[in-house]
Amino acid sequence: MTTPRVEITDEGLAEAAASLVEKLVGDAAASKLAGQDPTLWGPDAEPEASKRLSWTLLHNTSRPLVAELDALRRELHEDGVDRVVLAGMGGSSLAPEVICATRSGAEIGGAYPLVVLDTTDPGQVSDALAGDLSRTVLVVSSKSGGTVETDSQRRIFAQVFEANGIDAASRMVAVTDPGTSLGDLARDQGFRRLVEADPGVGGRYSALTAFGLVPSALTGVDVGALLDEAAEAAPALARDAADNPAVVLAAAMAAAHAAGAEKVVLADTGSGLVGFGNWAEQLIAESTGKQGTGLLPVVVEGPEAPGFADAGPDATPIAIGPAAGGARVSVTGSLGGQFLLWETAVALAGRLLGINPFDQPDVESAKQATRDLLAAAGSGDGAGTHDDAPVLTDGPVEVRVAGSAEQAGWLGSPATLAAAIQALVDATPEAGYVAIQAYLDRLDDASFATLRPELAKATGLQVTFGWGPRFLHSTGQYHKGGHQNGTFLQVTGSVADDLAIPGQPFSFGTLEHAQARGDAGVLAAPKNGRPQGDVTARPVLRLHLADRAAGLVAVANAVREVSR
Repeated sequence: MTTPRVEITDEGLAEAAASLVEKLVGDAAASKLAGQDPTLWGPDAEPEASKRLSWTLLHNTSRPLVAELDALRRELHEDGVDRVVLAGMGGSSLAPEVICATRSGAEIGGAYPLVVLDTTDPGQVSDALAGDLSRTVLVVSSKSGGTVETDSQRRIFAQVFEANGIDAASRMVAVTDPGTSLGDLARDQGFRRLVEADPGVGGRYSALTAFGLVPSALTGVDVGALLDEAAEAAPALARDAADNPAVVLAAAMAAAHAAGAEKVVLADTGSGLVGFGNWAEQLIAESTGKQGTGLLPVVVEGPEAPGFADAGPDATPIAIGPAAGGARVSVTGSLGGQFLLWETAVALAGRLLGINPFDQPDVESAKQATRDLLAAAGSGDGAGTHDDAPVLTDGPVEVRVAGSAEQAGWLGSPATLAAAIQALVDATPEAGYVAIQAYLDRLDDASFATLRPELAKATGLQVTFGWGPRFLHSTGQYHKGGHQNGTFLQVTGSVADDLAIPGQPFSFGTLEHAQARGDAGVLAAPKNGRPQGDVTARPVLRLHLADRAAGLVAVANAVREVSR
């Protein structure tokens, strides 16, 4: 095992961080956090913080799960069930995906294969259903118990299990907080197992709770070893000392933010922690992106990727692994140790930034917009998920814009797809960012992720990439609540073979489209009633691909014509 280590490699940043390190040490912030003191973030945050600090001791309190999950895995294997599908979003899926991929190495479907279903795209849902159902267990994972994506996935798996002569309840394991509707359903229907998680832990801090451990253990991962790694790191992270790695990381991020570097660019430099940046992305964005401030995580492809080695003064490159490629900070350590390190550091950074790291006040708006669109679609009033007419069609790509004509004045009258994307880039403020949001199949349409480095290289801007709707459970909070200098490139695609959701009046394709359109509408609306012209009326360009493969080529070619 490797105890976490944080090194600030930039001399100027190290000097600026030193006073914040001294402040955190003088305030005994690390030991108070380890002792679950809810007063660290001020009186306004105290009610929420008092219910969200159990994660600091999970390396001890999650121990009883190890034997329980080992027994459940053996029980399933005796029945010939060894394929694990996880229906979950955000904190319910990101940690187990990293755990299984890391313990397997970089090999896809390696030693501990986990099928992660964190989407409403009909193609990706169909792929999960196409596996060997005779060997499949579905882990239904939702903290609230009512996550619409997870509930929809559960419904269709239940239907397909039964259609194949398989008792659906015997193939379902529920993970949820006590007292939820999912827990009630699991008991009423007799699920194979109901595992209730610690309710004193928020979703993005839940890597070492049942949400992270259940699906991982069922694939065969030694989750006890993961807890051992966190336990080894815990004493160093609780010390009020200048060499506490969590204190150093928190101070580095806060000092950089104070100097105008409101973004942290994360690149893996050989850590061996496969996909760790995607987990850290949610933790950082949801914890800090609120009240018009925060840290925007930008996950890039490696230390040579655009936006990392050439990061400007608005961004801090952080290496997950040894220092490389111009990194100003490097973070190393075991997987379990780094889970606890980053959770501690982000919570301490919240204290320095003056925000509550445990709430997510802007997440609900997109969910409500989706519900409103689905309700309108079901009412037959002609509204709902139908799109407005495109402002132009360029080959396989229909170009639309979110918001009213007044709010969309930034677009002008583009004649081509490239001109429309150029208008979005031109509307991005200095030191702003562009967020690409792809409501597509992240397996079959994986090549869409190449748009991130292409656009970053063409514009010199920081560019994020998120798969919808899963990013709504991570960076979606920052986009609405953090620094208001983002512009948004939303991509949707035609659905060749839609899937009905049993017991619901809408399909997966309809739900996915409603989520995209609902979030676009929320993003495009002026924030807090401020007038059009204020940057908080966020520019949102919507690209719909009539043909996904041809559309990718067209969008990629258009991006190469863009400049800044």
